Amino acid sequence: MKLLLTSSGISNTSIHDALVDLLGKPIAESNALFIPIGIYPFPGGAGMAWQAICGKARSPLSQLGWKSLGVLELTALPSIDKKAWVPTVEETDALLVWGGDPLYISYWMQQSGLTHILPSLRREAVYVGVSAGSMAASSIFGETYRNPRSCSGSALKSEDIMFDTPGGEISRTFVTAQGAGMVDFALIPHLDHEDHPDASLANAEKWAARLPVPVYAIDDETAIKVTGDTVEVVSEGHWKLFTP
Repeated sequence: MKLLLTSSGISNTSIHDALVDLLGKPIAESNALFIPIGIYPFPGGAGMAWQAICGKARSPLSQLGWKSLGVLELTALPSIDKKAWVPTVEETDALLVWGGDPLYISYWMQQSGLTHILPSLRREAVYVGVSAGSMAASSIFGETYRNPRSCSGSALKSEDIMFDTPGGEISRTFVTAQGAGMVDFALIPHLDHEDHPDASLANAEKWAARLPVPVYAIDDETAIKVTGDTVEVVSEGHWKLFTP
C-alpha cells in the first residue's frame, strides 16, 4: 500500500499531482472510503465529521471528485461480520483518514481490525492521511494534550513537558503511542501554524527528541509521499526532518 501523509489535505497542486501519481489514474476514476473517526472526541465532532465527509471542511479531501465515496465507521466494525466490510476495504483505491485525535484513531484502527488488514491491501491502494490521520500511520508517534483522553489503549507512556507559545510557556502532557506501523518515521503536522502553537519549530524539536524514530515536521503545504521504501517530501511550503 502507498501513502500520502498530509498536514491539511490536498492543499496545493503539487500534493494533488502526487495523489494522482500514487493512484495511477485520475481521481474521477478512483473509489475512496472516508474514515472520519478522529474528530469525534472533540466538542462538535459530529458536525465536523459531517462537514469533512460532505467536502465543507477547510482541508480539501472528500470533494476532489472521486468516482465513489463511502464512509468506513471504525467503531462499528467490531460488531459487524468481516465478510460485510473487508471486501469493500480490499477493493477501494484510497483510504481517506481524517484528522483529530491520533490516539483515538490508533486505538480504533487496532480495535476494528483495520490495522491487521492494511498490510494485505493491494499495492495500488493509497492511504491518504490528514493531520492526526497521517500521524496514526506511524509505528510510533507523539501527541500533546491538555488533558489526555481516556481512550488510551495504544498509549506507551506520557510525560509533562513545557512548550513555548506567544503568551509564554505552557505545560502539556506528551503522550507516546503505537500507531499502525505503516511507516518507520513519525510526523508533526501544522508546523508553525498560528492555531497550533505546540507545533512551532522550536517546540517540534522538543517533541521529536522524545521519539526514537526520524520525525518530519511539516506545514500545511507539505506532504510525505511513500512508495515501498522510497520516501519523498512534496512541498510548496516548509518542513524539517529531525533524526534520533
